[in-house]
Amino acid sequence: MIKVRYLVTFFWAFLLSQMLTYVISSMNGNTFNFNTGVILSIIFTVLTILMSAIIPNDKNHEGAH
Repeated sequence: MIKVRYLVTFFWAFLLSQMLTYVISSMNGNTFNFNTGVILSIIFTVLTILMSAIIPNDKNHEGAH
Protein backbone atom coordinates (compact mmCIF):
# COMPACT_ATOMS: atom_id res chain seq x y z
CA MET A 1 0.00 0.00 0.00
CA ILE A 2 1.30 3.44 -0.90
CA LYS A 3 1.85 5.70 2.07
CA VAL A 4 0.19 9.08 2.05
CA ARG A 5 3.48 10.91 2.59
CA TYR A 6 4.75 9.57 -0.74
CA LEU A 7 1.64 10.82 -2.52
CA VAL A 8 1.94 14.23 -0.86
CA THR A 9 5.62 14.38 -1.79
CA PHE A 10 4.80 13.61 -5.41
CA PHE A 11 1.92 16.11 -5.42
CA TRP A 12 4.14 19.00 -4.27
CA ALA A 13 7.03 17.90 -6.46
CA PHE A 14 4.65 17.82 -9.42
CA LEU A 15 3.30 21.32 -8.74
CA LEU A 16 6.71 22.86 -8.13
CA SER A 17 8.29 21.12 -11.12
CA GLN A 18 5.55 22.31 -13.46
CA MET A 19 5.93 25.85 -12.14
CA LEU A 20 9.71 25.70 -12.54
CA THR A 21 9.42 24.31 -16.06
CA TYR A 22 6.94 27.01 -17.05
CA VAL A 23 9.01 29.89 -15.66
CA ILE A 24 12.32 28.71 -17.13
CA SER A 25 10.82 27.97 -20.53
CA SER A 26 9.18 31.41 -20.56
CA MET A 27 12.45 33.10 -19.63
CA ASN A 28 14.26 31.25 -22.43
CA GLY A 29 11.52 31.95 -24.97
CA ASN A 30 10.75 28.24 -25.47
CA THR A 31 7.38 26.52 -25.41
CA PHE A 32 6.13 24.88 -22.21
CA ASN A 33 6.76 21.12 -22.12
CA PHE A 34 4.51 19.20 -19.71
CA ASN A 35 6.59 16.01 -19.92
CA THR A 36 9.72 17.74 -18.65
CA GLY A 37 7.86 18.76 -15.48
CA VAL A 38 6.60 15.22 -14.96
CA ILE A 39 10.09 13.77 -15.33
CA LEU A 40 11.50 16.36 -12.91
CA SER A 41 8.78 15.63 -10.36
CA ILE A 42 9.49 11.88 -10.49
CA ILE A 43 13.22 12.48 -10.05
CA PHE A 44 12.63 14.91 -7.18
CA THR A 45 10.22 12.48 -5.47
CA VAL A 46 12.66 9.56 -5.70
CA LEU A 47 15.55 11.68 -4.40
CA THR A 48 13.44 12.97 -1.50
CA ILE A 49 12.36 9.46 -0.51
CA LEU A 50 15.94 8.20 -0.71
CA MET A 51 17.23 11.10 1.39
CA SER A 52 14.57 10.50 4.04
CA ALA A 53 15.57 6.83 4.17
CA ILE A 54 19.28 7.62 4.50
CA ILE A 55 19.07 10.43 7.08
CA PRO A 56 18.38 8.98 10.54
CA ASN A 57 15.32 10.16 12.41
CA ASP A 58 17.10 10.31 15.77
CA LYS A 59 15.59 12.72 18.28
CA ASN A 60 18.49 12.31 20.75
CA HIS A 61 21.29 14.51 19.52
CA GLU A 62 24.67 14.44 21.29
CA GLY A 63 24.94 18.21 21.76
CA ALA A 64 21.32 18.91 22.74
CA HIS A 65 20.49 19.09 26.42
